[in-house]
Amino acid sequence: MRQIRHMLRLARDGVSAREIGRTLGIARSTVQDNLARVSAAGLAWPIDEGITDVILEQRLFNRVGVKQGVRRRVEPDWPSMVREMRRPGVNLMVLWEEYRGTEPGGYGYSRFCDLYREFERRVMPVMRQHHAAGDKVFVDYSGKRVPIVDPATGVVRQAEIFVAVLGASSLTYAEATWTQALPDWIGAHVRLFGFLGGVPRLVVPDNLKSGVNKASFYDPEINRSYGAMAEHYGIGVLPARPRKPRDKAKVENGVRFAQSYILGRLRAQTFFSLAECNAAIAAMVERIDAHPMRRLGTTRRALFEAVERAALLPLPATPYAFAEWRLARVNLDYHVEAAGFLYSVPHALIREQVDVRLTDRTVEVLHRGQRVAAHDRRYGGARHGTDAAHMPSAHRRYAEWTPARFERWGREIGPETEGLVIAILHGRPHPEQGFRTCLGVLRLYRGLAPARAEAISARATANGAFTYKSIASIIANNLDKTARKTETTKIIDHPNLRGAGYFH
Repeated sequence: MRQIRHMLRLARDGVSAREIGRTLGIARSTVQDNLARVSAAGLAWPIDEGITDVILEQRLFNRVGVKQGVRRRVEPDWPSMVREMRRPGVNLMVLWEEYRGTEPGGYGYSRFCDLYREFERRVMPVMRQHHAAGDKVFVDYSGKRVPIVDPATGVVRQAEIFVAVLGASSLTYAEATWTQALPDWIGAHVRLFGFLGGVPRLVVPDNLKSGVNKASFYDPEINRSYGAMAEHYGIGVLPARPRKPRDKAKVENGVRFAQSYILGRLRAQTFFSLAECNAAIAAMVERIDAHPMRRLGTTRRALFEAVERAALLPLPATPYAFAEWRLARVNLDYHVEAAGFLYSVPHALIREQVDVRLTDRTVEVLHRGQRVAAHDRRYGGARHGTDAAHMPSAHRRYAEWTPARFERWGREIGPETEGLVIAILHGRPHPEQGFRTCLGVLRLYRGLAPARAEAISARATANGAFTYKSIASIIANNLDKTARKTETTKIIDHPNLRGAGYFH
């Protein structure tokens, strides 16, 4: 209407229709048509202040003889039309044909479409999207948190509220999680799909770091663990555009509704565990989904059962098990670090970059998409988890050295040699410090008769010769073949010596 007022002002000043069209960027015929409408309506510039844009539009463009505000044709059931539009394969042409089938004198197709969109704007004035059944689920965290009291310490911990809303039926799901971190974020999705009994085609998250590593309109970077979960369920991830709340208006409205139902109605209740809190939230969610939607005249649950359940994809045979992915580089000791512990990989991969997949129970290492190592996940004990098959052969032999193994080798020769080995190992601050000495002794005995080896061991034990060099000296000098000198001490007999009888 602003353009028409400008047009009238220029026409009053004697500007031609061609010049007016060039000035306003419209066709000359449009200018002539609008000026003719103004003349037919008995209007001229300046227009009275009481004539608003709405009144001006009605006087210029409404058909003559039609009384405004009165519709002479049978009105379709618009709430029912909105519900039907959410069924797969249904569009306005299908609905109009069904309407004209029952009302031959009803609205034409174009007027039917205009009235439908007018009703839809009244129902959802913010929404600019049409949501087909089974197409999208919108997910987000509320931003408001619920307090949970530790019964043992009395410490209050805040829990996050996860909310999900289906696009077509507006069926709502909510639960409390301790954090917005990746394990809780993905776990909430797994429980959501279990609640729905199927999966939609797309999930639309906000740009939460747990789901989207890098927000971008053109090429958003999805978190790898989140992507693996989506692949497991056969669902696509379509992040909302940054700073575009209307992209996820469904979940924004669902969040506000859930906050009033959950936080508002449970604000006076004290929770002592996350499970207790989620039980109360589940009851509130049931109430939300059973609450009639004022404009559509039905509940979210009824609309879901009628329209959307059959359109969901089936759930996989097993739920997704959360796994965290990390990049790592193999250290010189052919181990990679994950969550504070070290896990071995084949030694040929030293300095290579690998992917590490961590679950609650296992740690898997992948190189170029192929699994090269798998370990039980460690939460305590030794920091290294080493598979002997990953070691170089020299390292593997060394790793097989144990005190028990050396003692067994000594026992195979004889008891004196076994005793020598035990004495060598126990004579060091740490048994491992005696491994090389024992290995050297056993090599010295190689080719010797067991009887001589036993004699050498006896001589070494008696002399306290527990080093490689001293035992080698015994062998080189044939000391095992010479008799040991025994020192005898003569007992002195003297009358001044007091014996046992002195004390009686």
